[in-house]
Amino acid sequence: MNEQVVTIHTDGGCRPNPGPGGWGAVLRYGDHVRELFGGEPATTTNNRMELMAPIRALELLSRPSVVHLHTDSTYVRSGITSWMAGWKRNGWRTSAKQPVKNVDLWQRLEAACERHEVEWFWVKGHSGVPDNELADELATRGLLEAMAAPAS
Repeated sequence: MNEQVVTIHTDGGCRPNPGPGGWGAVLRYGDHVRELFGGEPATTTNNRMELMAPIRALELLSRPSVVHLHTDSTYVRSGITSWMAGWKRNGWRTSAKQPVKNVDLWQRLEAACERHEVEWFWVKGHSGVPDNELADELATRGLLEAMAAPAS
């Protein structure tokens, strides 16, 4: 793998929750910066949008990479680094024997991580970390554009 690290900051959210949602990601590799965003005009949840941001960012990478992925979602970071192994062992059920929520996105995130060496970091949201703030702005842009899109 290339030794240079791809740094990714992600964010997602809904207004209200559940409701329309948006996600955003900032990718940095050397001097290169890429901003991504998207949204869901139909009813979704904060957690689904928080998951979509790293999924889309990791899926965008064209070759295996060392990635430092920053999220302000303890749900995403804990899910991928701690809970997922148990969920898989239990047939995608929680310790309380309930189906894992958002299993489709957890499986997609797992697949997106497979090609890369990903280290996960939690960052406090709205604490002045520039790329986290930018990811939040991109998520809001994704939400607003999704809400403005004509119904299909």
